[in-house]
Amino acid sequence: MDDLDRDLLSALRNNARISVSSLAAATGASRATVAARIERLVENGTIAAFTIRTGHETRAAGVRAIVLIEVLGKLADKVADQLRGLPQVRALHSTNGKWDFIAELEDRDLASFDETLRRIRLINGINTTESNILLKTSKMGF
Repeated sequence: MDDLDRDLLSALRNNARISVSSLAAATGASRATVAARIERLVENGTIAAFTIRTGHETRAAGVRAIVLIEVLGKLADKVADQLRGLPQVRALHSTNGKWDFIAELEDRDLASFDETLRRIRLINGINTTESNILLKTSKMGF
């Protein structure tokens, strides 16, 4: 997975109906390249489905969590690239203090969440993590 794949996943996460032409314009890649990359991401299972989620579905189902991540040495850029490539990572924040990153995760169930955490912990350069499952959201927006 390279930067183009990550850019495509990010754009599709925001709008699964975005056109290949718009993706090409946004990434600077040709339409043929974008189409081939999306096809490959579907074939290798990185993209499991193109779908919509209504507000009710996102509030009522799935597991959402915050994962605090400490990185070894000067590997932050490489770790960030790996984390951005995981479709379960909805947002990735760099921060100061003990933790180098805060990742916002969303997964379909606890078993899938456990597997995602396992994958995160196996990323070269991650020293330690701390996970906090979000139970209830009472206010959205700022």
